[in-house]
Amino acid sequence: MSEQEPVEAFKVPTPTLPTAVPPDSYDVYRGQGTPLIIDNGASQLRFGFSLRPSLDGSQEGYVTNKTPHVVSNVVARYKDRKANQPLLLFGDGIDAESGAKGQARTPWEGDVLLNFDALEHALDCAFITLGIDADTVEHPVLMTERLASPLHSRALTSELMFEQYSVPSLAFCIDALMSFYYRYQQPRVPFNVDGLVISFNTASTSVVPILNGKGILSHAKRIPWGAQQSTEYLLKLIQLKYHNFPTRVTTTQASWMLHNFCEFSADYQATLRSLRAPNALRAADRVVQFPYAAPATEEKTEEELARIAERRKEQGKKLQEIAAKNRMEKLLQKENDLRYLLNLRENRNDNKREWQNALLEEGFDDDAGLDETIKKLEQDLKKVRKKESEGQDEPMEEPTFTLVDVPDAELDEEGLKEKKKQRLLKAGFEARARARREKEKEREEREAEERRDEEERGNDFEGWAGKLRKEQEAIMSRIKERERRKAALSDRKSAVAQARMKNIASLAADDRVSKKKRKTGAEDTFGADDEDWAIYRKINTAAPSSDEEDDIQQLQLVESKLLAHDPTFTTQHTHASRTAARSALLSAFRPQYGPGDAAGAARIHLNTERWRVCETYFAPSMAGVDAAGIGEVLQTVLARFTDAEKARLVKNVYTTGGPSQFHGLRERVYSALRPILPPEMELPPVETARDATVDAWRGMAAFANTEGFKDVGVTRQQYEEWGGERIKRWWGGNWNAAQ
Repeated sequence: MSEQEPVEAFKVPTPTLPTAVPPDSYDVYRGQGTPLIIDNGASQLRFGFSLRPSLDGSQEGYVTNKTPHVVSNVVARYKDRKANQPLLLFGDGIDAESGAKGQARTPWEGDVLLNFDALEHALDCAFITLGIDADTVEHPVLMTERLASPLHSRALTSELMFEQYSVPSLAFCIDALMSFYYRYQQPRVPFNVDGLVISFNTASTSVVPILNGKGILSHAKRIPWGAQQSTEYLLKLIQLKYHNFPTRVTTTQASWMLHNFCEFSADYQATLRSLRAPNALRAADRVVQFPYAAPATEEKTEEELARIAERRKEQGKKLQEIAAKNRMEKLLQKENDLRYLLNLRENRNDNKREWQNALLEEGFDDDAGLDETIKKLEQDLKKVRKKESEGQDEPMEEPTFTLVDVPDAELDEEGLKEKKKQRLLKAGFEARARARREKEKEREEREAEERRDEEERGNDFEGWAGKLRKEQEAIMSRIKERERRKAALSDRKSAVAQARMKNIASLAADDRVSKKKRKTGAEDTFGADDEDWAIYRKINTAAPSSDEEDDIQQLQLVESKLLAHDPTFTTQHTHASRTAARSALLSAFRPQYGPGDAAGAARIHLNTERWRVCETYFAPSMAGVDAAGIGEVLQTVLARFTDAEKARLVKNVYTTGGPSQFHGLRERVYSALRPILPPEMELPPVETARDATVDAWRGMAAFANTEGFKDVGVTRQQYEEWGGERIKRWWGGNWNAAQ
């Protein structure tokens, strides 16, 4: 991606230090017995009194409270080394001390309440925030617990509330049911609404059917996938996509990206198909800019830049001259070697033993090795002459080289230099002449090949086109395999890279002749066999292969024939077009920035991940979790009811929890429900919590202000008689009167 191209990037929010908030005034609640509402979530703790003083001066004095305290449900015990004092940090206060982040703990382990030390510290901070300064908490408590909460968790929570805080009564409820209650309750009317609740929690997702205002918990289902797993999955996708990202992406930042950029798709497969076009993928892209340090650039004057450019130009010219000289010397050496080997083969002795000894002296095992070396030299010279002859015009007359045949003894130092120069020029002229002759010969052979090809095309066009297409596919397969091998070598953990390291290690560990033995006359035999040099071709991955060049030339020839004569073969079928389309798609998927672009290197592009992460709620197997998705769970739950009951349940399909605010969820749930219902059954639009963060708490506060709340709590006397595991049966708890 060019640096001039404008990019709309969303900056990662930087953490801000929390401000000290004074405790609330407790005077208006002292001795009133106002219910205390605690929504103990895995990520956030919401707490407050169910009533608040009226602000409009009404006669009632108190109204239902709808604004609880909302803080992160995290506790950290930290010792300040400067003051040498232990600190207890809660919620956002942990961000104030960098060393406390490593000590942070949450009361929850996944979806189970286990860390009761952390819960006690969290409740201490909550009661301090509410301003409760009495020895005991003299308020009835309504507290949330998970669907099908273990008895162990409930017993220890009850023990903490009664033994530590001496609350007068304690009632447990399910947050999903209370959120549903807040959405559909009517004043002074018994709550008997039917519906189907989909609750998105931190570590799980639950489906609870409700008939006559009571949750049918025996038919409720829960899947082990929630916002926490989605965040971890998004983080893994980012780490896989940007494995060399310059900064560490934290879980908090991944959660921010999840809640701000990810969304559901009514048809995930159709969405992916629509993103196959690079322009569509770029339009769906969301760029996240992470902090970066701009590199310090040293400004130079125009004169300095001009001197640098001139120096680079001179260096480039010198390098070109040196390279041309080296090529010419190598060409002369190869020609001499070829001439010597041809003479050796022509002067072959009839005596087999003498001939075999001559081959062994030259480093050949048999005639096949000699023929193979001659053939390879001829091919190399042919390629070099062909390149040298390109762009060369036919000279009008042969230049003269007067000093070539003069003996060295008759020349002085300047003459020897001139003779060496003329020898190089003569060798170059002769090489170009041979290349022109070979080029003419190749032209004649090519014309003959074209005539044979034209005859084959006229006799059997289908067979001719099929043969060329197969040849094209074979060549493209070889090219793709080379690219795959090069990509695998960049990953040090791949089998190809490990095999390369083994070759290098074998070279290092091979028994070489030491310097001491070399002085005594010992000989290093490496290189005596031509196969010894093949090891360098294996470990040198950057060197271009001659086979690769030949394949590209042959591929271009085959495709040009097909384009010229086969009407069904278009430019879209060529290797260049396919590669360009794939490169455009990869560039749109993860744009590449220049090496000096620090801002571009610190950017994350989210495109397909925006829908892929959310789709895991309906297909957890995408993330490697062996569990049913929401669509399958809905089908399983509804299958246990009659058609009449199904019609009542789907009348109010309601989603709650943080992920319920993701765009597209209502349409996705609707598309999952519609196929599993009878065609004639009405399915209204799916409803979503207005404020998923506090709607459950508001429903709890609204219920706590009714007369029915007094009958659902376990008193201190009942706790001592029944134990902490026992709860009362009521419609909002884990044990209700639903049949």
